[in-house]
Amino acid sequence: MTAEFRKGILKYIMGDRRFEHIPLGDIRRLMYEWTKKEFRNLKKMYNNDVSVPRPIAYRGNVLVMQFIGENGVRAPLLHELELSPEEAEEYYYQVIENLEHIVCKAKLVHADLSEYNIMVWSDHIYIIDVSQAVTHEHPLATEFLERDLENIYRYFNKLGVIDDSWDEIRRDIISCLTGA
Repeated sequence: MTAEFRKGILKYIMGDRRFEHIPLGDIRRLMYEWTKKEFRNLKKMYNNDVSVPRPIAYRGNVLVMQFIGENGVRAPLLHELELSPEEAEEYYYQVIENLEHIVCKAKLVHADLSEYNIMVWSDHIYIIDVSQAVTHEHPLATEFLERDLENIYRYFNKLGVIDDSWDEIRRDIISCLTGA
């Protein structure tokens, strides 16, 4: 588990100044810093109107956040739902709005956004799994954002959501990152 953890997070921490002082062999410190990073990412997104679970606290490698679901059963992930064309379109626009807020307001890139990291509860989406999110300064931020955008476009296109303004939306979101 620990070697897999280190290998899995390597591309997200290389070039991230928050991890420069931690030796790669210090798995415990890496895990603690990773938890702290997820808490900060959640808090930054939450404070910038991104629909994420409300961050509550962290200690060591334990993160506490708002539970999305009911009676101990988590809300379904987007890919687990059978959506009508109207629901698919509504969730698409919610995802795009949240993606814009992540990149343009919170100044982060999710870096793993897909239908597997979006929950749906009471007709409202929640972006989850933000531990790997990176700042705009990360050397792979543009590559990660391109992948996030492609994942969202591919998934919703497969559901029949065709957005004639996709190229413009994509360009606008990327320009928040690149300044171009």
